Amino acid sequence: MNTQSEAQLENALIQRLNDLGWASVAIPDNAALESNLRAQLEAHNGLQFSDGEFRTILNHLGKGSTFEKAKTLRDRMALQRDDGTTAYVQFFNGREWCRNRYQVTHQITQEGHYKTRYDVTLLVNGLPLIQIELKRRGIELKEAFNQINRYHRHSFGAGNALFQYVQLFVISNGVNTKYYANNRHQDFKQTFFWADEDNTPITRLEAFADAFLEKCFVSKMIAKYVALHESDQVLMVLRPYQYYAVEQILDRVMKGRKNGYIWHTTGSGKTLTSFKASQVIVENPKVAKVVFVVDRADLDYQTTKEFNYFSPGSVDGTDNTTALVDQLADPDTKLVVTTIQKLNTAITRERHAAAMEALKDERIVFVFDECHRSQFGDTHKNIVAFFSKAQMFGFTGTPILKENAIGKRTTANLFEECLHRYVITDAIRDENVLRFSVEYWGKLRRKDGTFIGDEEVSGLDLKEFFESEKRIDGVVDWIIENHDRKTHGRDFSAIMCVGSVDALTKTYEAFQRKKAEGRHDLKVATIFTFATNEEDEDANGLIGEPDVTGGPVSAATQHSRDKLAGYVADYNAMFGTNNSVKDGKAFYVYYKAVAKRMKWRDRKDYIEGQGIDILLVVNMFLTGFDAKTCNTLYVDKNLRYHGLIQAFSRTNRILGQKKSQGNIVCFRNLKAKVDEAIALFSNKDADETILIAPYQEYVDRFNEAVVELLKIAPTPSAVDKLVSEDDILAFVRAFRELIRIRNVLTSFTEFSNDDLSLDAQRFEDFKSKYLDIHDRMKSDQDDDQKASILNEVDFELELIRRDNINVAYILALLASIVEEQREAEDTLDTAGKTKTILDLLGSEPRLRSKRELIEEFITTYLPTMKSAEQTNATFESFWAEKRDAAFDSICSEEKLRPQGFAILLEAYQFSGKRPMTDEVIAIMIETPGILQRKPSAERVVSRMVTFIDTFEEGLGDLWSI
Repeated sequence: MNTQSEAQLENALIQRLNDLGWASVAIPDNAALESNLRAQLEAHNGLQFSDGEFRTILNHLGKGSTFEKAKTLRDRMALQRDDGTTAYVQFFNGREWCRNRYQVTHQITQEGHYKTRYDVTLLVNGLPLIQIELKRRGIELKEAFNQINRYHRHSFGAGNALFQYVQLFVISNGVNTKYYANNRHQDFKQTFFWADEDNTPITRLEAFADAFLEKCFVSKMIAKYVALHESDQVLMVLRPYQYYAVEQILDRVMKGRKNGYIWHTTGSGKTLTSFKASQVIVENPKVAKVVFVVDRADLDYQTTKEFNYFSPGSVDGTDNTTALVDQLADPDTKLVVTTIQKLNTAITRERHAAAMEALKDERIVFVFDECHRSQFGDTHKNIVAFFSKAQMFGFTGTPILKENAIGKRTTANLFEECLHRYVITDAIRDENVLRFSVEYWGKLRRKDGTFIGDEEVSGLDLKEFFESEKRIDGVVDWIIENHDRKTHGRDFSAIMCVGSVDALTKTYEAFQRKKAEGRHDLKVATIFTFATNEEDEDANGLIGEPDVTGGPVSAATQHSRDKLAGYVADYNAMFGTNNSVKDGKAFYVYYKAVAKRMKWRDRKDYIEGQGIDILLVVNMFLTGFDAKTCNTLYVDKNLRYHGLIQAFSRTNRILGQKKSQGNIVCFRNLKAKVDEAIALFSNKDADETILIAPYQEYVDRFNEAVVELLKIAPTPSAVDKLVSEDDILAFVRAFRELIRIRNVLTSFTEFSNDDLSLDAQRFEDFKSKYLDIHDRMKSDQDDDQKASILNEVDFELELIRRDNINVAYILALLASIVEEQREAEDTLDTAGKTKTILDLLGSEPRLRSKRELIEEFITTYLPTMKSAEQTNATFESFWAEKRDAAFDSICSEEKLRPQGFAILLEAYQFSGKRPMTDEVIAIMIETPGILQRKPSAERVVSRMVTFIDTFEEGLGDLWSI
């Protein structure tokens, strides 16, 4: 039986969409798209537009970024008509979302940087709001995702940029189907399967079309469940479990005043779900107000900024409740965003009683972003006592159940019924969070060899043992030795949690002492509260609620306050800051600064070496804190139940291919507690889902993948003899599987190349062939955009790129060769180092564009060098000379004004955005003919990108050598 072709898949989908009420329309090009848009907008609005009026509408629609266009879509346009009157043009009816006009078309041709044709486009009122990219069965789904990214670069901005109105993308190969919002910068891991209410994925295209692409349903998703994230200026769409949670809450509000809670695992996006629920509840006329409540401890820079976009001044770290009381008392303010601390103050302080009195009998809905907090019980009591018609909804990743309750109050006691559940096993299956790799080191044994649990105290002073300087020294030594392995050379950061402030001070000072001795250069920061009892209580192993103002000032806490002041001084010296902990306000500022610096690696503007490598804590940052680039947790304290899951979950946020799991290193024997927590918050058989396989299993997988690779290419040289695209693609996929498995393997402490059936040299040789194919495909793409299945393969180079292998590293090796030649007559070792350099130039992705230049330097200049200093100075001059020559060559051959080209280069380096055709033409000395404008501009841009890649990227700290 033949595999279904892409065209057959496309035709079958269009027929399905016709059955769902989408009317087929033929739109071959941009002119037809605009003509159809005019007819559809006229019909939708009951108006007729003159040519001039429609040009005005097109100009209005053409303005702004994708984010700004999403706002335009949801607004009405005040159109000044030819007769002087004003007509309000609606582009999308978001309130009555079924009352729009629906069409389906396919193979629209757009001419941008290249001529492209889109598979299936869904038009709403003539605007392309859903774009569907299809691949035939057997082709990886990611290749459809990559295709859409090329459309972003090459053609979505063409003409009046109407395709920037796309709200949702759908990608499918027939068997697997996913959707995602129009956010140019998101990763493939931020694409989602749709699912039913029980979290069963709906993956096949025909079933997905029935469930998701039904015209009223997808309109509802666009109208209500595409979120416009103001602080990042991007679109976000709710995942299925988020959608069902909000719908369940809305249903509860519509039908009565019962409470309820949502159990969505940590890391699944509860804040977005809860805030979106709050926004949608506001539309119910029976509800006087919605109060969205967050915990001050969970607020970082980004979330504070986002909430304050919606409601200025609504959330901050203070206890000042004046603005909150004003908002609550204002009948025109329907949605109030506040912190749990401010809410408590507003309803319990006598001075606010008069202003709050009018609200006592109003129907107010409270939505709590995190309802497992220990202080929530008191807030719940105060709300019930004050508001006679309060209705409460809570969100939690780790509810308080009978088994993990302290006292008698559980989440169900406070909120009644669980309205929707999405547990960690669901999230791992859907690839919304990562699994954990848990290692246990330094276990305490009895004389008979059996392990002693950390909570067993019969006759043993475990606190004395665990906090002994000798043991802590051993733990710190282990971390120093293994931290770079765990964090992929510090591409990621780590949190370390310990049992008490005493243990923290000993651990921190051990790190500092060993740093002063030259044993490591890790950037270790710390923060803790001054409460005398901030330690791990062996009785329960749960995480307390830290006071983000530092805690009480007293004689009993003065010692720990002084200690932290010294550690903050270290932080200031390390990062050139001026923080202090002199009072509660200063402590909170420091707390926010630490959180922001821990999250800095998540952002594109991160400066190498300016992040925290290890954050040392007792309880702080173990709940509610999210940094995607935190991938490791070192545990030297007792953890249990929700405290354990919350702490572990700091590491398992999704981020690209390199972050394959959350690393947990336990220096306590927590195995039984891990099993217990997994059983409670998912099910007793979930270990294999939540925890990654043991080291040996990954070794076996690697060696099995080697067998498959060698079937395709028995030797590296055999790769050159692969002729057909299918054979080359098979090699690429086989080697890519190897590097994926190896990425996981190298994070294990016990990793050794000796365990693998493919030795390190042969791996590097195959890697060179893999990179040759990548470079060839990239060159073909830049030349003529010819169709090739290989163009759509993601080579995942981040898995084999080593950031420390850069030009500065190569230059240091060259300098060491010169020094060795001067000091020793035997050139055997220096010849070996030269070969190592030449091999690196072939196997490191970031060096391949520089290979010819560095080889020229080695051949021409290296033999004459007398010292490392001379080598460095000569290379600097050589590099600058070659850069200037390349710059002059481009300007001369392409007839460019040098000053204008320099400005374009600088702008591209800063923004990463390729210049538009008109910007390139503007710096040309001779303007090309109309037919040559686009290819000429593309050629210049391609040479510009190559120039930057060769002379500016991957240099390292070159000029400080």
